[in-house]
Amino acid sequence: MNKLADMSTFVAVVEAGSLTQAARRVGTTKSVVSERIRQLESRLGTSLVERARQLRVTDAGREFYARCVCILADVAEAEEALVTRDSDLSGPLRLAAPLAFGIRYLAPILSQFAQTHPRICLDVETDDRYVNLQEENFDLAIRLGELRDSALVARPITRNRKLICASPGYLAERGVPQHPRELHGHDGLLYAHRESHAMWQLPVDGELQSFRIRARMRTDNGYQMLDAARAGLGLVILPAFLVADAIAAGELVPVLSAFAPSGGQVSAVFRQSKRGSPKIHSLVKFVAERLGQPPIWEIAIRDKLDPQAQAFAKSVLEVR
Repeated sequence: MNKLADMSTFVAVVEAGSLTQAARRVGTTKSVVSERIRQLESRLGTSLVERARQLRVTDAGREFYARCVCILADVAEAEEALVTRDSDLSGPLRLAAPLAFGIRYLAPILSQFAQTHPRICLDVETDDRYVNLQEENFDLAIRLGELRDSALVARPITRNRKLICASPGYLAERGVPQHPRELHGHDGLLYAHRESHAMWQLPVDGELQSFRIRARMRTDNGYQMLDAARAGLGLVILPAFLVADAIAAGELVPVLSAFAPSGGQVSAVFRQSKRGSPKIHSLVKFVAERLGQPPIWEIAIRDKLDPQAQAFAKSVLEVR
């Protein structure tokens, strides 16, 4: 009888949501996983999961899961502390990150982290899809914006502000909007995963309101939206980290600053069972230190933006 192995198997079942996925995660067969859970329930004298078309965790199972996660995390932390006491962190570390953020800022930081810890093998996937940490066996994910409610552990890294921008040429020709009500007369560059119906959700008087804008381009690629905005095709909503260089270079100008949507945070999320991992905590700390507070892109915007943007907006309004 190996209680830690039984606990690990049960945690895998809860987090994967199925016996089959749990078996893949722990490297055994579905029948072995099923038998371990059966023996565990027999020993504890209570049902932990209900096996139906969709596996459901019982109240006792949820309580036992929470305790198992804490115990296994403490064991993992104790083992890794001894292993890494006189050496670098080691082993695989699999993470997922948004595409644009991963390319622009995370990639060089991860390279520096790998150089600092040569015995860690990073497995990085950059994609804008919302990866399921429970099913796909990632160690952690970097996420942008407001986080969904979940059982995952979240660690905020830095601020993720959004800006509404356009090129100086577009604004000189079409005018600078002063209120979201004026968006119906403007062309918009739309993010396919968020603005598929050419409607922008913007905060007005403390409440989110919908405003229609003419669809000039729709794409799921942040860099495509950035290039289109630089080319003068319309207004765009993009994270500050993506538009900072263009703003500093005078290629884009923020507008409607008082109505920009919330961007939430740049956060690291990981499963409860990973909360004691020194590798994850080292990486999160490494990334946070190099992005800074405020993040490096906000400093670039602050140093270049405000006087120029205000002067430009004033000149356009005077011409009109």
